[in-house]
Amino acid sequence: MKTARTRIPHLVTVVLMLLGMMTAAAATAQAAPQRLTGSATVCSNSPIPTGWVITSSYSSSGCPGTGIAYTIADVTGQTNATVCSMSPIPTGWVITSSYSSAGCRGTGVAYSIANTANQTNATVCSMSPIPTGWVITSSYSSAGCAGTGVAYTIANTANQTNATVCSMSPIPTGWVITSSYSSAGCRGTGVAYTIANTANQNYATVCSMSPIPTGWVVTSSYSSAGCAGTGVAYTIANTANQSYATVCSFSPIPAGWVVTSSYSSAGCVGSGVVYTIRKA
Repeated sequence: MKTARTRIPHLVTVVLMLLGMMTAAAATAQAAPQRLTGSATVCSNSPIPTGWVITSSYSSSGCPGTGIAYTIADVTGQTNATVCSMSPIPTGWVITSSYSSAGCRGTGVAYSIANTANQTNATVCSMSPIPTGWVITSSYSSAGCAGTGVAYTIANTANQTNATVCSMSPIPTGWVITSSYSSAGCRGTGVAYTIANTANQNYATVCSMSPIPTGWVVTSSYSSAGCAGTGVAYTIANTANQSYATVCSFSPIPAGWVVTSSYSSAGCVGSGVVYTIRKA
């Protein structure tokens, strides 16, 4: 039978072990990296955290190697900011103007930027990133965009089925170009496109420079004055729920489909060859 005296060393050992574990846990917690918030000053060779921007740039002896320091800020929850032109532009933000700035050593140019969340339209400089799902509806000269001298009006295509865009515009996923024509409202290319959303559609007529949505095929091609630039239009079809199709030889072949035969056809201007395809 153990006495109280023999149990004491054992209890002391347990207490010391618990204290050691608590101390180690506290040290680990203190060593865990903490997320920056608000603003900070960093050297120019420092990575910039996601969602942060460079608000100024200046000479600094505290940054050997580059001699340049940046002030950076977190724009989470903000709608507008002024940044230096070398700053990363957060996802969904656009450049609304650009101008000379002594506060941006290295480039001498600053941008005013804005968050497009909950917006449907914006005016941006031509060097601005275009958010996913947005398109360029016009292009024109602008003294407020130092560096390019060109501004764009852009629009969000969410919940839209058709749009008129300039030819340098990104085309949203699943949209196609239905016509192409000269337009003075698209400075830089002078060409505008009409585009349409193919969601819930099975067939469409598009210009030959149009992207072809995934799973769609080109069933014929022909000359068309409505497609300035190429002069050729395609008829395209959605292969969803289909097991075979007849397509032009330059058509994309959907994943999992194979070519079973080919033959000459005047209905495929450009190649003169047709494929029959089916699901493998």
